[in-house]
Amino acid sequence: MPGPPSPAADAERVEARIRARLEPEPELLARLAEVRADLVRAVGQAARERKSPLSRALIAGSAARGTFLKDRLDVDLFMLFPPTLSREELSHHGLGLAEAVLTAPERRYADHPYLRGSFQGFTVDAVPGYAVTDPSHPLSPVDRTPFHDEYLKAHETAAMVADVRVAKQFLRGLGVYGSEARTQGFSGYLVELLVLQFGGFHALVESARTWRIPARIRPAAEDPPRLPEEVALILADPVDPHRNVASALSRRNLALFVLAADAYLADPSENWFRAPASHVLTRADALVRVAERGTAVVVVELPRPSLVDDTLYPQIRKAQRTLAEEVGRAGFTVLGSASGAGVKGVLVALEVASGTLPAVRLQDGPPVGLDRVGSFLEKWTHSGARVLQGPYVDEDGRLAVETRRPEREIVPTIQELLPRLSLGKNLTPGVHTLPPVRPLADQPDSPELDHALTELFGKHLPWRRR
Repeated sequence: MPGPPSPAADAERVEARIRARLEPEPELLARLAEVRADLVRAVGQAARERKSPLSRALIAGSAARGTFLKDRLDVDLFMLFPPTLSREELSHHGLGLAEAVLTAPERRYADHPYLRGSFQGFTVDAVPGYAVTDPSHPLSPVDRTPFHDEYLKAHETAAMVADVRVAKQFLRGLGVYGSEARTQGFSGYLVELLVLQFGGFHALVESARTWRIPARIRPAAEDPPRLPEEVALILADPVDPHRNVASALSRRNLALFVLAADAYLADPSENWFRAPASHVLTRADALVRVAERGTAVVVVELPRPSLVDDTLYPQIRKAQRTLAEEVGRAGFTVLGSASGAGVKGVLVALEVASGTLPAVRLQDGPPVGLDRVGSFLEKWTHSGARVLQGPYVDEDGRLAVETRRPEREIVPTIQELLPRLSLGKNLTPGVHTLPPVRPLADQPDSPELDHALTELFGKHLPWRRR
């Protein structure tokens, strides 16, 4: 009598069903092909009418290769101009052409402005760039895109295209799909290269379950130069070996994928390819949790600078990291930190074991016999020293003294620290404009507060909530 099916057989059946579910209908693919051709023709016509120095227009990205997810289908239009144009001229000509062909265009910003609008019922991102001949020497971040498109089209098979969609949906279910600074996840291009490298989705997760961070996909001799210490995944761009394709990916998100790959292969099901239900924690919810945990939460509110997300979010993370480190140095036990950004404000929330410190603070001194003993004794025996006990020699033969803390409460401690802290180029407050610092109970409700509190108290493995 045959035994129960193996996890490998279950995974094969699950992945086949997911491939079928994600397969675009032939009518959609045919319509998309027509729209791509019409859009390129429309841009060319607009360029001739406006005497624009357009070198060429093309559709690249997932809509060009069929690797899109049906409910996240955007058409990426790239308008390439001679490298002799300045950035201002590039934006002027590129945005002018986009406005001529798109319906209801909206200006957006990344490294430089682009337009999002509609064309024949499809959402289009129209991005200007330079028509460079060497992708290892781009003049703007999008200049490599045509080379990426050509490389993938030359190497991907229909089976790999189908598995790219499966991989994207798996990562989406984990919340780690997207290379934006807000997400710090897997870019679409990185996903396609990984599927191509391993030959399919299943082989990718089989390999990923064994990865250690930092993960190296190819031999170390092929590493791009100048990798940062905190790099998570190393994969040289095949069209520009000096660039790490995975530079935006955080260690946390890679670790989540590695853990999920192992858990999925042990218990495969279609649930892995569904996004978990989101649950937003409000201030009222968080106050209940804080009471249960016996901790304290304080919120620092900073004005939001006029920056695009990819510039803003690294600064927010620096502010969050700096505040947590400095509050820890002040003697508080920091249990967690989180942040949120809204239209007008940026919040950093810190959870500490207690919002009040003991009056006494232990100050360690040098071992007896060192030259510094004299200066330590001089510092802590003068008449103005805030000494509660000592100086004395401890069990390890070092001098020590117990002093009175100048500030014991978390809120005034942070208020006193803020003028000395660097929170990011555009987030550091001026000396005369110190931001509000409040206990959670006094912080006004806002979407950005809900986001920070959900991050602070909603930690879980995504697949455990399904």
